[in-house]
Amino acid sequence: MDNDNECVISVKELTKIYGSVKAVDRVSFCVKDREIFGFLGPNGAGKTTTVRMLVGLTTISSGNALVYGYNVVKDYKNVRKIIGVVPDVSNLYLELTCFQNLLFSAKMYDVPKGMREERINYLLKFFGLWKFRNVKFKNLSRGLKRRLTIAAALVHKPKVLFLDEPTSGLDVMSRRILWTQLKELNRQEVTIFLTTHNVYEAFHISDRIAIINKGRIVAIGSPKELSKRFSTQEVIEVAFYPSKMSTKDLSEHIKGMLSVKRVGNHFEIVPLNKNSVIEGIVRYAKSRGLEISMLRLRSADAEELFLKIVGETK
Repeated sequence: MDNDNECVISVKELTKIYGSVKAVDRVSFCVKDREIFGFLGPNGAGKTTTVRMLVGLTTISSGNALVYGYNVVKDYKNVRKIIGVVPDVSNLYLELTCFQNLLFSAKMYDVPKGMREERINYLLKFFGLWKFRNVKFKNLSRGLKRRLTIAAALVHKPKVLFLDEPTSGLDVMSRRILWTQLKELNRQEVTIFLTTHNVYEAFHISDRIAIINKGRIVAIGSPKELSKRFSTQEVIEVAFYPSKMSTKDLSEHIKGMLSVKRVGNHFEIVPLNKNSVIEGIVRYAKSRGLEISMLRLRSADAEELFLKIVGETK
């Protein structure tokens, strides 16, 4: 656990129980000032529930969390003033224009009347929305809707921005534009808490990443630290001759694979234990009278690394 003095968000033993189910199980982590903190996990891992507790939208079963020293339960009014929250589904008004939506948000956050227009115009220009300022929200593209939703969460100049799956459903171009804008916000001293199931996104823009699975933190560190800790040469590329088998066939006969996919004429396997999988490949080929025409190891990419971390920490 990091030194508490370094933390602008300090989470200790945070737990959420629904009936007999622990959706979040004793989660602890620290978010440092002015960093992009990726909160990564598969669907249903407990990401959104954790964030909802941090921003006061869900009650905490046990444990505690502080944002800039404020308890998220006891000091919620103070926490609300210093955080911005971007939900996975936009909460803006369809019939209002971009400018009108930001003005409404400014009023909700008690931005002083004399500062509202200047702040709104700045955000419209920053997010490339100036020429759309009089366009109704319902008529914007999906990418522009996400940008305006983020702008609305920033209208009161929060210290921390919570984003829940900000690029979900966006095309490649819109996603990359948004990543660039988030990095620029971070350079402007906004701490960003990014919740995502997009592995590449987390590894691409985060300073540090916490990986959550089945309600528990299973790994935390910078992308480089995670790559080093969980080993980089863990993807097996194999080709057989003749090559008529399917990924399903390999999955049924070779144990210890976290995933397998076919790429052209060869298979790429993320192993739980590479030695046992290689032994299984040799046995499989021998039992089927196949020739192994290629067998090699290569460095894992971000997605394969994520599968390995989750697989090793089930």
